[in-house]
Amino acid sequence: MKIPRFGLNRFDSRSVDAFAADVKRAEALGWDAALQPDSQLRRRDTYVLLAAAARATERITLGPLLANPVNRHPTVTASSIATIDELAPGRVLLGWGVGDTAVRLAGLRPARVKELEASTRLMRALLHGEDVEVGAERPAQLPHHRPVPIWIAAGGPRTLRMAGGVADGVFIRVGTHAANIKTAVDAIRAGERDAGRDPASVRLGAIFHTVLVDDPARALTMARSMAAGYYEYSPALFDPPGFRWNGPDPERLKHDHHVWPDFHHARDLDASGRVVDFLPEAVADAFSLRGAPSEVADRCAAVLRAASAEFDYVVLHPIPDPTWPNDPARDYTSRVAREVLPKVRQALATA
Repeated sequence: MKIPRFGLNRFDSRSVDAFAADVKRAEALGWDAALQPDSQLRRRDTYVLLAAAARATERITLGPLLANPVNRHPTVTASSIATIDELAPGRVLLGWGVGDTAVRLAGLRPARVKELEASTRLMRALLHGEDVEVGAERPAQLPHHRPVPIWIAAGGPRTLRMAGGVADGVFIRVGTHAANIKTAVDAIRAGERDAGRDPASVRLGAIFHTVLVDDPARALTMARSMAAGYYEYSPALFDPPGFRWNGPDPERLKHDHHVWPDFHHARDLDASGRVVDFLPEAVADAFSLRGAPSEVADRCAAVLRAASAEFDYVVLHPIPDPTWPNDPARDYTSRVAREVLPKVRQALATA
């Protein structure tokens, strides 16, 4: 069975130097990809951070996960990511999506699927050195173009199908349940067929929220908050596994219990998880990996073995968010690298 490359999307961004050092540490620990959220009101500038990391590393893949066409014009993003690829040739990707928290915190609306598709086509043309008509006096060009792959992060059926038609790769954000993963892969392959692309030409990745918490009760509480976050943005994800939302409307719950900005990113995930304690354990386990390292490793391997496709990348999203300064021998980055990734790789190698 194919062994995916494992990526992490949370690093020490208290300063540019701290970020570069933390990515260098992750590379030394055996992580394959360092991906950084593009969230201007929560973190320092993504491309400055990635440039510093590119100078400090030799092997690890770098990129934003995810950027969007709302916060920056796509021509700006194309220029920025091509510049990063100059610093780390061949080990850069662009994670692209409609924009959620970064957009909402700025009082803006996420991009529509058509906007995401158009911006993807525009950037690909620029990154491949093509002239692009943008309504200016002359077609737009990117003098320093480089063929950086564009990976769309998607969870909804329309976005997944569109991504199958235009993306180089798709990061599937639907949780861990086999039914949702199969539905997502089917949508991507349908998009390929609609666009006349070669079957299975689009590479696949998965994003798994990972509640690395040794206390089982607390891990379950936080996992419930993750499940509520998925439902909040994509209620249709409850349909393929046959789940039902048996509580009040999520927006009402957030308002009444001061959950901000959403269940995924609440400051107190214990408190937000208790708000949705009506969600069964099976629902919690359908949208994240949870528990001590051995439990996370076993569950991750089982999810990948049961998936309807093989993945090039698996991005493990730490829950709760790491804090710095930390204990570099016991933090998420090192514990997962030592206690989770080798076990998953070994399980897949013998599958």
